[in-house]
Amino acid sequence: MSARDRAGLRLGLGLALVLLAADQASKWWILEVVRLPELGRVYVLPFLNLTMVWNRGVTFGLLQGDAWWHPYLLAAIACLVVGLLLLWLARAENRLVSLALGLVLGGAVGNVIDRLRFGAVVDFIDLHAFGWHWYVFNVADSAIVIGVGLLLSDALLRPRSGGNEKG
Repeated sequence: MSARDRAGLRLGLGLALVLLAADQASKWWILEVVRLPELGRVYVLPFLNLTMVWNRGVTFGLLQGDAWWHPYLLAAIACLVVGLLLLWLARAENRLVSLALGLVLGGAVGNVIDRLRFGAVVDFIDLHAFGWHWYVFNVADSAIVIGVGLLLSDALLRPRSGGNEKG
């Protein structure tokens, strides 16, 4: 592994750890300080509520299930994805990709921890406008979305060199 690869790996893993700590701290605060499960909803701003949702599925609540094994299956799949992302991070082409993968990794691990601890992911950020509510999400979900957006930006906008272009 080259020095550049090691630097990218450190950058991505460092960001993943910071993100994981922020995600778990926010969930601890929601559960233990705010006690949102007892309140259900707290109105914060005209466009923001804290709303308690135990997400037993995946993104946007898809693949929900109540079987005892369901959270473990989803956690196992997420762990496999995390392993693949770690391999990608070890070979990241640039700092943007390292940062993006760090965001996705930190978010994915944060949600896996929830699944294993609670059997569901703790979601609580409820953005809304004009009577329309987005899906309730958490810090980890935000990091994953931003990370995927950065990966897409890199894939679509970064000039590629070489190749077998015919023209």
